[in-house]
Amino acid sequence: MTAQKKPTSGSKTIATIEDLLAHARDMEAEAAERYEDLADQMEVHNNHEVARLFRKLAEIEAKHIAAVEAMGDGLDLPELKPWEHAWEGESPEAPESDEVHYLMTPYHVISIALRHEKMAVDFFEGVVANSADPKLSEAANRLADDERGHVILLEEWLARFPKPDEDWDHDPDPPNLQE
Repeated sequence: MTAQKKPTSGSKTIATIEDLLAHARDMEAEAAERYEDLADQMEVHNNHEVARLFRKLAEIEAKHIAAVEAMGDGLDLPELKPWEHAWEGESPEAPESDEVHYLMTPYHVISIALRHEKMAVDFFEGVVANSADPKLSEAANRLADDERGHVILLEEWLARFPKPDEDWDHDPDPPNLQE
């Protein structure tokens, strides 16, 4: 697992509710897709408990996509290309593949999801802080509030699992890659 990824924002400014909701939709979709990919990786390593948790997170993110689309009902949301997003690289809510380890525990999964939900909050708070449009700020604040709710839920989940020992990732016979 790597060091914590910092939230980044690209040079693009979000100026309309349509643009905001398109960003939110894409953020949720990228997170859902990434959680599914990570679940598949954990299945390969027979870490079924963690795979189930990643799939549950993907399911939750898919529901968030529907909620964002409902917010935009009647609006023409643009289809953004990756380079048109207001963030650089991965979306704030999508964990990167190098953040996982084949021996990770549910505690780690929830910690990663929690970190990225907080990054999503930061993203939407940034839109609020940089917008002069009260309606855009209100919509961004609503999205930030939704993400804050997810943070609270994940903090509750995290409290259910013990923090792993320092040597949680020790494997005396780790998998080898064939070249």
